[in-house]
Amino acid sequence: MNTLELGAIGNCTIAALIDARATIVWACFPRLDGDAAFSALLNDHVGGDGGRDGAFSLELADQLHADQAYLPNSAILRTTLYDRHGGVVEITDFAPRFAQHERMFRPPMIVRRITPTQGRPRLLARLRPRFENGSLTPEVTRGSNHIRYVSPGQTLRLTTNAPVSYIIEERPFVLDRPIEMLLGSDESLQSGIEATARDLFERTLDHWRSWVRALSIPFEWQDAVIRAAITLKLCNFEETGAIVAALTTSIPEAPETERNWDYRFCWLRDAYFVIHALNRLGVTRTMEDYLRFINDIVEDTTESELRPVYGITRDASIDERVVPHLSGYRGFGPVRVGNQAHLQVQNDVYGSVVLASTHAFFDRRLTHPGNAAMFEQLEHLGNRAVAVFDKPDAGPWELRTIASVHTFSAVMCWAACDRLAKIARHIGMADRAVHWRREADRLHAAICEQAWNAELGSFVSTFGGREMDATLLLLHEVDFLETGDPRFAATVDAVAASLRMGDVLFRYAAEDDFGRPKTAFVICVFWYIDALATLGRHGEARDLFETVLARRNPLGLLSEDIDPRSGELWGNFPQTYSMVGLINCAMRLSANWEEAF
Repeated sequence: MNTLELGAIGNCTIAALIDARATIVWACFPRLDGDAAFSALLNDHVGGDGGRDGAFSLELADQLHADQAYLPNSAILRTTLYDRHGGVVEITDFAPRFAQHERMFRPPMIVRRITPTQGRPRLLARLRPRFENGSLTPEVTRGSNHIRYVSPGQTLRLTTNAPVSYIIEERPFVLDRPIEMLLGSDESLQSGIEATARDLFERTLDHWRSWVRALSIPFEWQDAVIRAAITLKLCNFEETGAIVAALTTSIPEAPETERNWDYRFCWLRDAYFVIHALNRLGVTRTMEDYLRFINDIVEDTTESELRPVYGITRDASIDERVVPHLSGYRGFGPVRVGNQAHLQVQNDVYGSVVLASTHAFFDRRLTHPGNAAMFEQLEHLGNRAVAVFDKPDAGPWELRTIASVHTFSAVMCWAACDRLAKIARHIGMADRAVHWRREADRLHAAICEQAWNAELGSFVSTFGGREMDATLLLLHEVDFLETGDPRFAATVDAVAASLRMGDVLFRYAAEDDFGRPKTAFVICVFWYIDALATLGRHGEARDLFETVLARRNPLGLLSEDIDPRSGELWGNFPQTYSMVGLINCAMRLSANWEEAF
C-alpha cells in the first residue's frame, strides 16, 4: 500500500519520489509538470509477478528490511537493503546538479548507484515506465549498455553497466560489484558509465553542501530547517523561476473526498511565502529568479488582471481533466491533470505580487534592483487591488461554487497599497507615496469596519460573516495589525477555539463544495505557532512546534494535510506551504547564536 513515507530527489528541472524500499514511485519528465512516466504512487495495482507498472524498483531476493536517510546537507538519498542471508546493498539516488561552463547543469536525469557492501546479494531490477500519464506502454529497444523506452511523445534511455538482458527480462542476478544506472534523455554518455556516475555524484554532493553552507540558519532545529530549505529548492523550476506548490497531483486531502488536485503549478500566493522564507535564509538567487518570472507575467497581463495560478512557463491554460486509467492514491480517485483554479477570481494575487516585488526595492544584495519602470507596473496592480478589495472571490482556499468578500483577500489588497506607499517613499516619489498611503488607510478602515464582528469580538473570514478561517492568523504577519493590538490577540484565540483540534488546526470549519474538511491543513498550525510567539506566548509556541515536528515523515518532509486523529499525512507532497511554515517558526522561536553559548 502506498504511503507518504517518501523521499524527494531533484535538480530544479525534474524531481522523483522514492519509497522506503528504494522504489521510484513518482517522477515526471522532462520537467516538474511533465508526463508522469513513473506514476505508481497513484496506482496501487501490483502484478502477479510482484512488479508495478509506472515504477522503478530495486529489490533483493529474500529481502528482509530496508533503512533510508539523506546524505547530510544534500538532496541525495541513500537506501540500504538487507536480505535474509546477510547480504547488504546501498542504493544512492540523486538528480545531477552543479555549476558547469558558467551555468547550472541540471539535466532531466536520475542516477542510481548500487553498491554491495556485505555478502552475495541477488538484485532484481524492474524498470517499467509508462507514458502519457500511465496509459501507454513504451516500445523497448536495447543496445550494448543501454535500454530505450520509446513512445511518440518522448523517449527515456537507461544507460548502465549492469547486465542489460537481466533488466529487460526482470531476472535477478548476483551483485558482486558496484553498478550504475543513469536514466534520462535519449542521449549517449560522453565518457565511461562508472566514471560519469562517480563524477556526477561527487559534483552534485559538493554543490548541495556548498548551497547549504551559504544558508543563514537558526541555532536550534538546524537539520529540520536545512531539509525544509532543500525541499523548497527542489520545487523551484529554475529555468523560468517558477515555484510549484508540490511535486505531485491528486494525492487526496482525505480519503473518499475527491479533494484531489494537481499542485505542479505556480500559485502566486504560495510562491510569495516560499521566496519570503528562503530570503530569510539568505537564498537570494531563487528570489531574483522568481521576480523575473512574475515580472514577465505582469508584462503579459492585459488590464492588470492576474490569474491565481500559472504553469511553470507562464502557461495560463492549464485546464483540468481526469486521467481515468489511474485508480488514484490508495484507490481514492479521481486523478486530475491541470487545475481549474486558473480560471478563478482570487483577489489576493495583487498583494502577493506586490509583496514579493517589494524585495527588489529594499534588498541591496539583489543584482537587479527595482526601478521607476517596475514601480509603474506595480501601480497598475495596486489600482486593480483598490478596485476589487471589497468584491466577492473564491478566497485563499479556492472555493469552487461559493463566492464571498474574503477578509484575507481584502487584507492582501491593502498590503499592495501599503507596500506601494513604502516603495514610493523609498525611491523619492513623494506624491505617489501620499496617494498610496491614502488608499491604504481607506482600505484599512473599510476592512476593520466590515470584517470585525463586535458580537464575537474577533475578525472573521468574510465581510459581515461569523465564521473563522486560519488566514486570520496572518493579520500581523502582513503588518495589517500591530503586535500589541488587542484585536489580534482576540482573533488568535477565536481562531483556536473554532479550528483547533488537538495539536493541529483546520483551515476552516464551515461546509464547502465537498462537505466539511476531514483533515487539518499543516501550514495553519505553523501560522498559529507564529501568532503565539508574536503574542509573547513562547513556551506554548515552542512546545507545539516540537509536537508538529514529530509529525514529519521519517525523512523530515511534510505534505499538505494531516489527520488530527491518526497523525497520518495526506495531500500533495512535499508541500511547499508546510515546509515554509516550519522554516518561519524555527527562525522565530530559536535561541540566537549569541544566547546559545
